[in-house]
Amino acid sequence: MRGRGGQATTEVVLLFPLFMFFLFAFAKIFALLILMQKVEIASFYAARRWQLESHRNASYEGWDDGTLKPHIEQKVLAYLGYQSPTQTLDWEDGSKTQTSAGKFLDLVTYCRETKDCPTKPGVTVQRTQVWNVVTVTACTKPLNMPFYETKGYVICSTKYVPNRDRPIQFVLPGAASPP
Repeated sequence: MRGRGGQATTEVVLLFPLFMFFLFAFAKIFALLILMQKVEIASFYAARRWQLESHRNASYEGWDDGTLKPHIEQKVLAYLGYQSPTQTLDWEDGSKTQTSAGKFLDLVTYCRETKDCPTKPGVTVQRTQVWNVVTVTACTKPLNMPFYETKGYVICSTKYVPNRDRPIQFVLPGAASPP
């Protein structure tokens, strides 16, 4: 036993924190990739549903903005990890703890100022004569790690969908009844 060389304690003590730094950095990069993919999927859903169910007639614009858009936004935010009952725990002292996907993705309900994206997570719709511009936004909190700091990311995906003369209800392919 004494003739064999062993692992130097100094190497283990010095390399372990470096290993943990790279592990956390890769986890955060992976979380951003997941969030970007989720934003793309959610923006496709929001744009397609807006295209199929919104009205071109101005007299129905109130229903579109008051009923349809909030319902789409609720579904999108729940999918991204924002407004889900399983995402936030309310404690007796009034504090709230975010769990699961929202915590892993570092989601926050405010965005830093950018020139292209809205300053609030969710769905925005801009109507034009031919196209409707549907934008889905998600925001992450600032990250402060040793040797790595960010101001937080604002991820938005914009889709352009044409107006329809006759709205139809959105039905998932293969689903028996509409949502």
